[in-house]
Amino acid sequence: MASATGIPEQPVVDPREGEESRAEESRGDEPREDEPLLGRPGAATQQDGRSLFPNLIIGTAGIAQAGLILLVASVWASVFLNPLIFFSAHPLLNSAGLLFLTESILILQPTHTPTQKRQGTIAHFIANNLALDLLIAGLVIIEYNKWANAIPHFESPHAVLGLTTYILLLIQSAVGFTQYFTPRLYGSVDRAKSIYKWHRISGYIILTTMLATVIAATQTDYNKNILDIKIWAIIIAAILVLIGVLPRIKKQKLGLQPKPSGVEGQ
Repeated sequence: MASATGIPEQPVVDPREGEESRAEESRGDEPREDEPLLGRPGAATQQDGRSLFPNLIIGTAGIAQAGLILLVASVWASVFLNPLIFFSAHPLLNSAGLLFLTESILILQPTHTPTQKRQGTIAHFIANNLALDLLIAGLVIIEYNKWANAIPHFESPHAVLGLTTYILLLIQSAVGFTQYFTPRLYGSVDRAKSIYKWHRISGYIILTTMLATVIAATQTDYNKNILDIKIWAIIIAAILVLIGVLPRIKKQKLGLQPKPSGVEGQ
C-alpha cells in the first residue's frame, strides 16, 4: 500500500510476535504437562473452552470406541440370540459396566487445566459410579445363580479374575472418592494429591484385568455350550480398547516426567 508521498509503506510488525514465536520454538522439545505417553499433546488434549464430550473421540480414543462397540455387540448379540434366562443379565450388565468404566477413563484423560480437571473428575465420578452399580448387579446375579443351583464358586479362571477385579475396583473407587472429595482423611490435601498417580496406574491395571476377565469368560462352559461368543472377537476388541486408551496416558500424571513449574491442578 502506497503512502501520500508515493513511497510504499512497510507493514508494521510487532516485535513481540517474533519473541513469542522464538519462545514457542524453544519450548517445542521440552516436556509438556499435557503431553501423552505416545505422540504430541495436541493428539489427546482438551482444547480450552471446549466441552468434555469430544474427549471421548479425540486422539486414539476412536480406536477404543471401536473396540468397545465390537465387544458389547458381540456379547449382547449372543445373549439375545438365545433364550433369555435369569443368568442372561450377568453378561449384559458386566459388559455395560466395562463400557461405562472405559468411557470414564477416556473423558478424563485429555483434561489438563484446573477447570477441565474439576469438570472431568465429576464426569469420571458419575460414569464410574454407574459402571460400579452395573458390575455389582452382575455380581449379585452370578452369586445368586450359583447359590440357587449349588454351583461351586471360583473354580474357573474367569471366576478368579472376576473376583480379583471386583476387589480391586471397590478399593479403587473408595480411594478415588476420598482422595478428591475428602482429602483430609489422608492428613492433608497435598498428601492426598501425592497418591493420585497410583490411583491412575491402578485404574489402567483394572481396565486390563476386566478385559482379561471377558476373554476368560469365552472359555466357560456356559459360553461354549450356549452363547458361543468368539474368543477372537473379544481379543481383538480388547486390543483395540488398549490401543485407544494407553497412548493417551499423560506422562506427567504418572510421575514419568517432572511437573513444569507454575502448573496447577491435580
